[in-house]
Amino acid sequence: MSSPSKRREMDLMKLMMSDYKVEMTNDGMQEFCVLLNGPSESPYHGGVWKIRVELPDAYPYKAPSIIFVNKIFHPNIDEMSGSVCLDVLNETWSPMFDLVNVFEVFLPQLLLYPNPSSPLNGEAASLMMRDRAAYEQRVKEYCENYALSEHFQAAPEESSSDEELSEDEYNSSDEAVAGMQTDP
Repeated sequence: MSSPSKRREMDLMKLMMSDYKVEMTNDGMQEFCVLLNGPSESPYHGGVWKIRVELPDAYPYKAPSIIFVNKIFHPNIDEMSGSVCLDVLNETWSPMFDLVNVFEVFLPQLLLYPNPSSPLNGEAASLMMRDRAAYEQRVKEYCENYALSEHFQAAPEESSSDEELSEDEYNSSDEAVAGMQTDP
């Protein structure tokens, strides 16, 4: 059987090779963020959530810690901390699962089928049980306010002034290169 560190590395590489955008938080492989799109059949469709993942030293024998960084209105996700109430991450985790399972199955299922009987967000659970249409409207408002893909396009930590050229610098360097090619 492979060591936990080897398995962690293999699972992370598998996740990075999938369709998910993975951003490493530091030099280690134990903390990173993943962008998750809301499932198309749900009121979360169109939303993009940044999920912070922390892998414990005992991973895969111990479940990863999953935190929603941007706000989401959901009965099983704490609005303030972003922590998730999901049996498979809290109680029934197995080393048979991997990170791709978390993002392809567990989290989409959580968004598709909220469980208002076991809430971390009592307001969302109550509204869902009382008035499903109002709940879905609130979810869509949160998507528009906190989970649009534009929120991640211009994130300050992603830009690097050393590597980016202004449009004028970009055009002038193109002209210089084009000038060198056309001069005898």
